Amino acid sequence: MNTQRSTSRSTGRRPRVVIGADCLDRLEALAEGALQRNPDLADRLLGELGRARIVPAAKLPPNVVAIGRRVTYRDETTGKETAVTPVYPEDADIARGRISVLTPIGVALIGLAEGASLHWDTRDGKRRVLTVLHVAPQDAAEGVEAG
Repeated sequence: MNTQRSTSRSTGRRPRVVIGADCLDRLEALAEGALQRNPDLADRLLGELGRARIVPAAKLPPNVVAIGRRVTYRDETTGKETAVTPVYPEDADIARGRISVLTPIGVALIGLAEGASLHWDTRDGKRRVLTVLHVAPQDAAEGVEAG
């Protein structure tokens, strides 16, 4: 039924996550701070960080979603392609495509490489498959800073 090319979906394995060491402490602090307000989302982010491969910022591959990098992804259910830039919560501006890393889509995307597909649940409880199509370097046009 599902013909997606994906990272070992049949084995239930999730795609690899790579996080820059320069962002790790801040992401952990954000997740811990959100434990009271949104425990499910905070747990999901902490889980992703816990299984991530942590690399020095200079070694973070250019095709990996990170804070400040514009990412284009496709919702495989609808075929719709969307481009967003994950940012820290205080820099979020949905009208400019800047999404907080503390949203379900932000948690789902952070650390994924181009070509990765994953299951994620929308705010209204629907399960979707997302595929990362392209990751651009720092979003210079928006002046978004990483770290």
